[in-house]
Amino acid sequence: MIMTQLQELDIVALTEDRQTTHFETGEPITLYKGQVGTIVMEYDNNVFEVDFSDNDGRTYAMETLPGDRLIQLHYELVEVVA
Repeated sequence: MIMTQLQELDIVALTEDRQTTHFETGEPITLYKGQVGTIVMEYDNNVFEVDFSDNDGRTYAMETLPGDRLIQLHYELVEVVA
């Protein structure tokens, strides 16, 4: 398995369901396993601020998450250099 270090602007997905509130309305919502977001800030100790937005770019959730609750998504072939 290839493990890469998560960083700002990486596209990630949740590895488990998460209860939260809507970014604008404050209403309770569920982010489901596989929900896609973008890392917008990196904190110490492998913790990240992740923006979850719709197809029009409107944020519906902003969550602070540990890296072990995220999986990085790849849109191109990843090659390992030995």
